[in-house]
Amino acid sequence: MTEQGGLSGMEVSRLFWTEAVAPVLAREFPRLRYAAARLGSGSDVLGLDDAMSRDHDWGCRLTLLVDQAAAGAVPLVRDRLAAELPLAWRDLPVRFATTWDRSESHRVEVATVRGFARSRLTLDPLAGLTAVDWLMLTGQGVLEVTAGPVFSDQTAELARVREVLRWYPAEVDRYVLAAGWLVVSYRLPMHGRAADRGDEAGARVIAGAIAGGLLRLALLVHRRWAPYEKWLGTAVRALPDGAALAGFLTAATGAPGRAEREEAMAAAAEVILDVQRDRGVPVPRPAFSQFWNRPYPQVNPSVLRGLRAGIKDPGLTRLPEDVGAIDQWVGDVEVLARPERRMALAAAYRAWLGVA
Repeated sequence: MTEQGGLSGMEVSRLFWTEAVAPVLAREFPRLRYAAARLGSGSDVLGLDDAMSRDHDWGCRLTLLVDQAAAGAVPLVRDRLAAELPLAWRDLPVRFATTWDRSESHRVEVATVRGFARSRLTLDPLAGLTAVDWLMLTGQGVLEVTAGPVFSDQTAELARVREVLRWYPAEVDRYVLAAGWLVVSYRLPMHGRAADRGDEAGARVIAGAIAGGLLRLALLVHRRWAPYEKWLGTAVRALPDGAALAGFLTAATGAPGRAEREEAMAAAAEVILDVQRDRGVPVPRPAFSQFWNRPYPQVNPSVLRGLRAGIKDPGLTRLPEDVGAIDQWVGDVEVLARPERRMALAAAYRAWLGVA
């Protein structure tokens, strides 16, 4: 057992800053105004790491950020830390390889606030965001900027960035919610049709996709950014109605028959719509209605109409109704997790808008 014992990643980062990094900065850069935080990738940023998390990309990690006016200090601080930090701290290595960099280097990320935000989001939130800019954000990318603890902040920009990213503007929120309901609606009759044709494996796969869509909708109506899939159910269980939703969606994927699965899906949808009503978006009951003359459900079209009625932004009204945010129509993990790959997909939004 090493000296850090059962400390969480957040606690390790806080103590590493206090005991090892802050003294170097105080001695070498006494006038530098900076923020010290644990941001970026890793389950510990979400407070969800455990003993298993320690096998990679975990340990003496820290984020040091300065305002744009102090950008010139970034390489100086990085190099001074490389020279001054010890080889180990509390029996943890200070220099170690990661999945994105195999070199044995210290893992104190030093950057400007705006540069760090761009590295996670592909854009600068302080430059003003268009509707399409908002749709290019992933929940996980936003959480890597906003979810982690800030131990000390003397900057003028970090708090502003995190405030901008608190949630979507109202019309973008409506557009993304409508797209999320539509994704669920497309799959509902497919689930029933596959089950009735004897394709139980296919029906369960579709049921899982519907449950995933409802999990994401639950976070959307509560104005919570969705983490990547590993922690999606955990994030929903933390919602005020999370226990009920988790129960319904477990049944939606695990119940033995089509009717039981669809009943659980409908119950989860009603819970989500109740929250949507509480937010002031009038929607009818029930959440599901009949799909044509077939014995299968779809999302009640009035739910979609009620959301779209409040959207006037031309950057949203000109987009296809079923596109939504990037993580609603792109499923490849390696695309969603890499900002440089997500940036290439901005061309799709421009094409839909008819912009060269």
